[in-house]
Amino acid sequence: MRSMKIKTVRNEQLGEEMQYTVHESGLRVYVFPKKGFNKYYAIYGTEYGSIDRSFLVPGDAEMTTVPDGIAHYLEHKLFEQEDGGNAFDLFAKTGASSNAFTSFDMTAYLFSCTDHFYENLDILLEFVNHPYFTDENVAKEQGIIGQEIRMYDDDPDWRVFFNALSAMYRNHPVKLDIAGTVESISHITPKLLYDCYRTFYNPANMMLVLVGDIDMETALSYVDRHVDAAKNLGQIPRAKVSEPAARNTEKIEQRLLVAQPMFRIGFKDHDLGGDAAEREQKEIATELILESAFGKSSDFYMQLYEEGLIDSSFDAETERSKSYGFTLIGGESKDPEQVYQRVLGRLEELQQSGILEEELARAKKVLIAGYIRTFNSVERMGNALLRRLMAGDDPLSFRAAVSAVTKEAVDARLRTHFDTKNAVLSVVRPPDADQA
Repeated sequence: MRSMKIKTVRNEQLGEEMQYTVHESGLRVYVFPKKGFNKYYAIYGTEYGSIDRSFLVPGDAEMTTVPDGIAHYLEHKLFEQEDGGNAFDLFAKTGASSNAFTSFDMTAYLFSCTDHFYENLDILLEFVNHPYFTDENVAKEQGIIGQEIRMYDDDPDWRVFFNALSAMYRNHPVKLDIAGTVESISHITPKLLYDCYRTFYNPANMMLVLVGDIDMETALSYVDRHVDAAKNLGQIPRAKVSEPAARNTEKIEQRLLVAQPMFRIGFKDHDLGGDAAEREQKEIATELILESAFGKSSDFYMQLYEEGLIDSSFDAETERSKSYGFTLIGGESKDPEQVYQRVLGRLEELQQSGILEEELARAKKVLIAGYIRTFNSVERMGNALLRRLMAGDDPLSFRAAVSAVTKEAVDARLRTHFDTKNAVLSVVRPPDADQA
């Protein structure tokens, strides 16, 4: 008899439902039923990413520090089977499309399919829960990932992004490349991979999100088969990083093969306190500011566009986690320095006047519309909902959370987060461009 209780939450306004339970192993399992959909999506994630460099291995008395890039390396190695096969090949035989990714604070394995869903779920749970590392296969991967690292070293989008993080952060590992460096991955061994796996791939540190016409009880029977309740290690102690509020440096520039200069304007978030609900409110407030001040419907965007200072690549993003947060505004421009000064000037004006009520109302409609569109795609649902669940959010209440954000909260966030005296500018210019 199954001891865990399956709970159901329904949002009538959205017409969406979430079923969830905590497996005996500690694994959190979520099903988002999509009756009548002919596509399925599964994403299996662990709260473990590139920033987790120092942590306590179960049974050890002292913290372990591992080489940069090991979380991404581990993601690659898990697909390799003991019999010499590869999990990608197993998915291909069923017609499924599979992939994986490592971010700053998460690693996830996923597949989408139109049939054979439970067979594919079996493959997913089998390979993620059965690692196989040897000296030979670990050494072989170093060349493959080293080539990937070198490729990203010359990618202007990648470099302008990470250079902005390097300008913002002094100590926090979020400024370091997710894949590490060619030198750092040369120190990765099977023992270190197994230590990281045992620590972070324990079920209590993981989530399984399933989207489609799926039966929770049937899905749980596959979880029972592959996930060992005895491996529940609870929360993992991780090293705290002391990061000053001040930026590291204001400007970073690099020369790469680009047709026109690329830029990112960055703001480091030094107000990370509060519970999950408070962090979500801060993120929403930031998104509302970005949409109303710099969105493609804003007066600011239209003015700079008509002046030829920006093009359709101009965009903004914000990211939050429990240990870091930042906002980036950027794109391509013939004069990144002027755009930088104009962005700072726009923010300082808004800090004095506040966001107009009608602009805030319009921005809320844009955010809510984007959220509703998420539910039209099983892939977008799975990725977005896993991210929200790992952040501690209620994934079906985002609309209500947006509506609840007040003008006072948005104006306060505008003053605290967008510190124009602490902004950074990252630029990638063509090799032959004149110095600004």
